[in-house]
Amino acid sequence: MKAVLTGLMMATAALSASATTIDMMDARTGEPAGTVVIENSSYGLVFTPSLTGLQPGGHGFHVHENPSCESAVKNGDTVPAGAAGSHYDPQQTDNHGYPWSDDAHLGDLPLLYVNEEGDARHSVLAPRLTVEKVTGRALMVHEEGDNYSDEPAKLGGGGPRVLCGIIR
Repeated sequence: MKAVLTGLMMATAALSASATTIDMMDARTGEPAGTVVIENSSYGLVFTPSLTGLQPGGHGFHVHENPSCESAVKNGDTVPAGAAGSHYDPQQTDNHGYPWSDDAHLGDLPLLYVNEEGDARHSVLAPRLTVEKVTGRALMVHEEGDNYSDEPAKLGGGGPRVLCGIIR
C-alpha cells in the first residue's frame, strides 16, 4: 500500500511540474488580458484559459512558430503579433485542420469559447502536443472562429490576432 501511495504522489508531482502559465496580452495595445495554464495529461496538452475582454463566441486558438508578440510588417501592413509567424508546423504539412489530425499543423488547437461576459474559462485539449513541444513558441487567440480548414478562408478564417503570449 505504501508503495502505491508513493507512486501516486510521484506521478502527481511529475504532472504538476509540467504546468506552465502563459501571460496573455492584447496584441494591439500590449495590455494584460489574463493567463492560460498549459499542463501535460495522459490525453495530451490541456490549455486552461482565464481570459477577459474578448468578444463572445468562438475564437481561433493556435500555437504559433516564433516566441514573439511583436508587430511585424507583411505586404506593407503592420500586423499585430505578426512576429509570432504562422501556425506551428514542424512537419511542414502546410495544411490547417483539426487538432487531432496527423496531416494538419501541430499548432492547430480546438476553438476557444468565450461567454457573454467576454470571459474564456473552458479548458481545451490538444492530443498531439506536450509542454515540451510548445515551449519557445507563441500562443495566439484570433478575432474570429475557426473552421479547421483552409477553405473558404486560409488558416480557418480566424482573422486578426487579438491576444498573444509567449510559452516559456
